[in-house]
Amino acid sequence: MTMSIPWQFLWRLPLLALMLVVGLALAPGVEAQADPDREAAFAVPAVDADTWRLVRSGETGPNYRDSRFGSDYNLVNAAGQTWREIRNRWVSPFGLIAIGAMLVMIAVFYAIFGRKKLDEPRSGRKLLRWSVVERSLHWSVATLFILLALSGLNILYGKHVFHPLFGDGAWGAMIAASKQVHNYLGPIFGILLVIILAKFFLRNLPRRHDLTWFRKGGGLIGKGHVDAGFANAGEKVWYWLLVTAGLTVVVSGFVLDFPNYGQGRDTMMWANVIHAVGALGLTAVALGHIYIGTLGTEGSLEGMATGYVDEAWAKEHHNLWYEEVKDQAVAEEQIGDEAEGDSPAPRSG
Repeated sequence: MTMSIPWQFLWRLPLLALMLVVGLALAPGVEAQADPDREAAFAVPAVDADTWRLVRSGETGPNYRDSRFGSDYNLVNAAGQTWREIRNRWVSPFGLIAIGAMLVMIAVFYAIFGRKKLDEPRSGRKLLRWSVVERSLHWSVATLFILLALSGLNILYGKHVFHPLFGDGAWGAMIAASKQVHNYLGPIFGILLVIILAKFFLRNLPRRHDLTWFRKGGGLIGKGHVDAGFANAGEKVWYWLLVTAGLTVVVSGFVLDFPNYGQGRDTMMWANVIHAVGALGLTAVALGHIYIGTLGTEGSLEGMATGYVDEAWAKEHHNLWYEEVKDQAVAEEQIGDEAEGDSPAPRSG
């Protein structure tokens, strides 16, 4: 008895054979997908050491160019690695050294000299030193500066401190909030800084007696008080640091905050380096400014808090200004809750 094979099955044999051949041909690709190295070799067989050298050397042919529209950057951008090395090897350590050194100096100075108290008892008579507008500008700029400094420090160093302590979730929320604070408050700070620098310009122009102030270390060297107008030489240094380094930080921050104005990647990387160095340096100096204006000197903080300073404080720290406005002193009990509405006393450089 013979078995007959249905003719309908015979025509399927070539199709099965074809499918087998195709499957064997695709097998290396499937196997390569399980191995990243083999996958790359299978997908782009021409990638070898010579190809990568061409890419890094500056070749910008269609096979090696960034896929973004209008881009002329290489697939491997050597400038990006240079920026990373500058940031990690120089900028980050500079910030830690500058801020850490300032904190140590403040601690040593306080341990040796303590708080600078008034040499004479308070007179009970007050002089108007800061108007409402001036105090409002100062505290607005100061608050924004502190928020920007804290958020910037978190962006630069936070991952080394808070990420290990709190984990991915909390750290993710902290860094996201820091970036939002930095990006949105930065331009407001820049605008207010320009306004306050313009308003305080005349009283911070250098004067001849400022040289004596520096030679005597602000009164630490020798006997007697050093001459000072409305702003002493140390305060003027802080002002001109804000004019130079501060405005540089603001301009570089605008470059980073608004990349939609056509600046390239290299411009953004250099702006980042300049912004970080300037901001870290200003933060370090600001710590000294904050110390002198609060814990370091008796009577300084109340002037910016209430607008008024005691006659004894004015005579000791800003004697030239005091001589100009001493006839405008009023008794402390005459200053009501609404004293901020009074017109400010004349200013002197």
